[in-house]
Amino acid sequence: MFRYSKKTLTIEIVTIVATAILLLPFWILLMGSLKTLPAIMTTPAVAPPTQPTIENFVQLLSPASSSSGNIWAGLASSAVITAGSIILLVVLGSLAAYGISRSTSRWSRRSYYLFLVAIILPTQLGTLPLYIGARNVGLVGNPWGMILIYTGMLLPLSVFLYANFFRNLGPEYEEAAVIDGANRYQVFWRIVFPLMSPATGTVAILAGLIVWNDFFTALIFLNGTPYQTLPVVMYSYVGSLVSQWNLIFAVVIVSMIPILAFYAFAQKKFIQGYAGGLKG
Repeated sequence: MFRYSKKTLTIEIVTIVATAILLLPFWILLMGSLKTLPAIMTTPAVAPPTQPTIENFVQLLSPASSSSGNIWAGLASSAVITAGSIILLVVLGSLAAYGISRSTSRWSRRSYYLFLVAIILPTQLGTLPLYIGARNVGLVGNPWGMILIYTGMLLPLSVFLYANFFRNLGPEYEEAAVIDGANRYQVFWRIVFPLMSPATGTVAILAGLIVWNDFFTALIFLNGTPYQTLPVVMYSYVGSLVSQWNLIFAVVIVSMIPILAFYAFAQKKFIQGYAGGLKG
């Protein structure tokens, strides 16, 4: 039977304080985006606005604004690149992990360790040869090249997460499906893959966060093109604003809304997948 003790109270207080500290930057960002520039300069950062306004967002996103086109284009490019990368990572990562986890040969274990090594190695080490190779095959300066680059960079993480789940999944469902006449393709896509929804949610959220927020890779491969992602557009935009903090806060909030909405939609699967990955 659960008993509310002093220890429980202490844990709750510590949790609340830690949560408040972690959310403080977001609170300051949100409050600043709802203030006018004079209000930001004359009131404390944590103080809510006395007269909240959405004029900052209107100025950023309205068709009449000079910055609107770049921001909307950045949102579209980020959405296409992030969605395409997630789809490829889910498909290729699940297939590769399934083959590795179900194989009994020595190459499967060695391949798995190679994927682990690839997770540890910093991707920045291979930026120069990657750029040269991508330029030679025409993958620089377009979103489809970025999708392939991000897929290659994050595929080891996808395989690692899926492999832990596949190893914890017994072969009974697959054997029963084979007895019923299903081939290997049908067994995977109709039986195994639906059971991997927690892992799929984890891969989608982690990959989505990394790709959506990535600045360095997009700056190298897309700088100066019409397909710049939102972080690169924000960098150029913030540099031109200098000290207009109300607009800077507003553009940061705009960049956060899509990925926060996606996380809120898939957070249940993410938590299940993360717990399963640790258990594995």
